Amino acid sequence: MEKIGVMGVGNVLLRDEGFGVKLLYILQARYEFPDNVVLIDGGTAGILLSPEIDNLDKLIIVDVVRAKGKPGDIKIYEKEDFFLDRLPLKLSPHQLGLQEVLLLNEIKGSCPKEIKLIGVIPKSIETGTNLSSELEEKIPEVERLVIETLKGWGVEVKRKEKPEAPNLWWEREPFEEA
Repeated sequence: MEKIGVMGVGNVLLRDEGFGVKLLYILQARYEFPDNVVLIDGGTAGILLSPEIDNLDKLIIVDVVRAKGKPGDIKIYEKEDFFLDRLPLKLSPHQLGLQEVLLLNEIKGSCPKEIKLIGVIPKSIETGTNLSSELEEKIPEVERLVIETLKGWGVEVKRKEKPEAPNLWWEREPFEEA
């Protein structure tokens, strides 16, 4: 059975930069995934993510991207876009690492066969922990794209009967109970 990863990447302390990570926690709270699917909080780990994707056959990455368009526009990139330099200008330090991670894994022979980056153009990467309204309203659409991609890859994803509240630890007040 193929091993599939869903990775949310970004800095949750820089408003829209945290989109990918927030979406990952929402997916975790709303859906049950089979054992062959792993959810990865990529945060800003960059090159340290290499071992996380060593054994994956397929990978979905959710992140913000600097591309032509308006805040909230969704851009989809495939594996070859990473290697043929078709990705837009890097938005933040972790994106530098992400492209290098995939190259490193390609050299090691452990790069996923299929990669899909679902990117959203940010409005604000100022200090703060909540998303702009433009990106907040894109969560359902990107959630749907991730689930559809998984289904297209033969993964049966079930919506939880009683979805939990996502564990968005960075949005809680300091010292608030989890």
